[in-house]
Amino acid sequence: MVETRKVQVTGGSTYTVSIPKDWATENGVSAGSEVEFYPEGDSLFLTPRSEEERTEGTLDVTTLEGDELTRAVMTMYVSGFDIIALESARITTDQRRTIRKATQSLVGLEVLEETRDRVVIRDLLDSSELSIHNAVTRMRLIALSMLDDALLALGDLDEDMARDVIQRDEDVDRLWMVVSRIFRATLRTPKAAEELGLPREMCFDYQSAARQLERIADHATKIAHLTLNLEKAVPDEIVDALEELREDAANVVDDGMDALFEEDSSEATRLANEAREAVQAIDERARAIDEYLRELDPARAQVLGLIVDSVSRSADYGGNIAETALQKAAPTP
Repeated sequence: MVETRKVQVTGGSTYTVSIPKDWATENGVSAGSEVEFYPEGDSLFLTPRSEEERTEGTLDVTTLEGDELTRAVMTMYVSGFDIIALESARITTDQRRTIRKATQSLVGLEVLEETRDRVVIRDLLDSSELSIHNAVTRMRLIALSMLDDALLALGDLDEDMARDVIQRDEDVDRLWMVVSRIFRATLRTPKAAEELGLPREMCFDYQSAARQLERIADHATKIAHLTLNLEKAVPDEIVDALEELREDAANVVDDGMDALFEEDSSEATRLANEAREAVQAIDERARAIDEYLRELDPARAQVLGLIVDSVSRSADYGGNIAETALQKAAPTP
């Protein structure tokens, strides 16, 4: 329920306003308590002042194993818990192995304690030292290099390079989890956004872009997996056409990301519009490549068609980033 208060002046120059009693009681605010104010645009956020403390969450993992247990650990991490206690009457060897693997796949986590019925994981990083900008920038570099190397591996049927692309997807996933964790922290408390030095709307834009970059990395991984299943070399004209398509798709992603990072709204709008317009031309080029595939046997044509689709979709994701950049550059109400 919205409550209103009238601003008053005390001492001739100090503005004061009362706070709702119910809210104060629920949050432990009483006479003498200190509160914190966080200005954001035309809004002013008020929170009780509290000592820095690590947030701890406990999860019963008795019925969880394999992928379900991995997802549970990742969910607790992204949700912002600094200490994660996993408990059961008896934690099995397989569960311990899964927990360790999940811990290693997340940035900053380390197993702190292990007993028969409990495993405690702790985040060793100071959240205030994390940079969502740096994480997204790193995702951009890795995802685009994966897409580049995936097409190189296809052209040479280089199995080692294809496997390297697949392995690098784990790096992108780790960064995606970091971005998600930071973003959710800014939703919970304005203090997290202040420590980042970014408004929450911009954190949302970064998180949206990171999601698209994570999908591009997934498609690069898909291309690498398909390459490992090919036994015969791909015709040179198809390889060349795919490489041109990849280059155009990478340009869309680069323009979209440049627009997102651009502080000048006019320049950001120009870059974003160029990226969005290029997506349509890429779709047309992808359809032209499909015509090449008609000359191949159906099985190979299907595999290469999936690769064309993955490169084309990467351009679409770059267009989505450009759309986010346009929204960021638009005037705010």
